Amino acid sequence: MPTPHYGEPRYRVIADTLRERIESGVIPPGALLPAESALSAEFQAARGTIRQAIAVLRDAELVATEHGRGTYASVKRQESGLDGPDSETRERKIPANSDLAALFDINVGATIIEQQRIDRINGAVRTVVRTYRPL
Repeated sequence: MPTPHYGEPRYRVIADTLRERIESGVIPPGALLPAESALSAEFQAARGTIRQAIAVLRDAELVATEHGRGTYASVKRQESGLDGPDSETRERKIPANSDLAALFDINVGATIIEQQRIDRINGAVRTVVRTYRPL
């Protein structure tokens, strides 16, 4: 019985496996992918084949390569995927603590607005951003 990848080029099979890892979060956004030599050993493939697989992922904007630093899972692409970010924003009035009062040059305890945005991808929290502004 043929394998599911029967007839498919080896680099495509490797690219699909890495794509699944990136999209499922096994390799999180911004994480460094294993070195070519490690991938070569894992997939029992030549480095040229690994490079072809990475090129496919780069073309799909799933990874970005920095010369001398390695290949990283792309944050931008994952956040614009089909199961893109689910964003939730909350706003509330709070009294300014000493740090916020100093930043805004207001009195401690003065009312300010705190806005919190939570971004989720496939249900998992990816970022929490809090911003503050005076009333």
